[in-house]
Amino acid sequence: MEHADFVVIGGGIAGASAAFRLARHGTVVLLERESTAGYHTTGRSAALFTESFEIGVVRTLATASRSFFEQPPPGFVETTLQAPLPFLFIARQDQLGSLEAAIEACRDVPHVRQVGPEEAHTLCRALREGYVEAGIYEEGARSLDVDALLQGYLRGVRRAGGVVRFGAPVTAVDRQGISWSVVAGNEKFATSVVVNAAGAWADRIGFLAGARPIGLIPKRRTAFAFAAPEGIDPRSWPVVCDIDEAFYFKPEATQLMGSLAEETPMEPHDVRPEEIDVALAIERIEAATTLQIRHVSSTWAGLRSFVADRRPVVGMDPDLDGFFWLAGQGGFGIMTSPAVSQAAEGLIVEERMPPALQVLGITAEDLSPDRLR
Repeated sequence: MEHADFVVIGGGIAGASAAFRLARHGTVVLLERESTAGYHTTGRSAALFTESFEIGVVRTLATASRSFFEQPPPGFVETTLQAPLPFLFIARQDQLGSLEAAIEACRDVPHVRQVGPEEAHTLCRALREGYVEAGIYEEGARSLDVDALLQGYLRGVRRAGGVVRFGAPVTAVDRQGISWSVVAGNEKFATSVVVNAAGAWADRIGFLAGARPIGLIPKRRTAFAFAAPEGIDPRSWPVVCDIDEAFYFKPEATQLMGSLAEETPMEPHDVRPEEIDVALAIERIEAATTLQIRHVSSTWAGLRSFVADRRPVVGMDPDLDGFFWLAGQGGFGIMTSPAVSQAAEGLIVEERMPPALQVLGITAEDLSPDRLR
């Protein structure tokens, strides 16, 4: 049996960022069932940083993460983690009620303003004349280099002496005296703290440990890539999202990426895209724009997992000492990972929310699994 101060289950953005933080305080073993990191949800993300899209504590966690993306720690990456990619919500005449509610919710977000139909069309020339009645424009939104971010976290774990194991599905998590035993493949680890960062599988890992479920619901979201109109470079376009999240599209290098923005509940598995979701997204995008999507070059889908209140679950299980939940990060896990991992570090190592997050009004109770019981 190998010994570690912390065993982190899950090699997506949640587990990798937590391991990165914890590696400064002791020995870390990161276990990932797949042969690569971020295979399921992290690697299928839309890769956006936006403060207008989320509300409440999630928005605060995103705001607290911005400085990490703008100026990562020395040696973390060899390139930049973020680049400008403005965000434009659009609303038809019949959606102005949703727009007004969103404007009110964004009142304290910097670099956000309401735009009229003419400016919306100027920002994205593909919008169909007469479709957009008004919009919300977030100039400070960003695209994120998800792979560089994930690899930076993993590289930091290894540099600190941590161990990263791929192809290591966890099959047992047992409390033995004052420590935990975790079995993954042919290896067995003893540890004081188990961090459950298993994404859509977090409740299943909790079951192995004897924890009560947190009510995690994985939800499928489908995306696809398609060519921009001939002679058009879309890289200056913003992300364009329906105010009721009925669809969105965004520049993806010289192509475009589209999505129905659906949330279809399902059991955790290696999810695949559904043709009907792609077709419906194309229908809605073509209704809102002059784009004609005749060919889709690739499709994919990911699972975005939520609990009932759609806030992340970050905290020690109230019934199991040393079993730490890091789950329920939905579609915001990447853009909040610097702050969420900082919260996990403080709650595990010092048993309190870090002061830098406390001053923003984030409390342990906001994120604790105990709130779901």
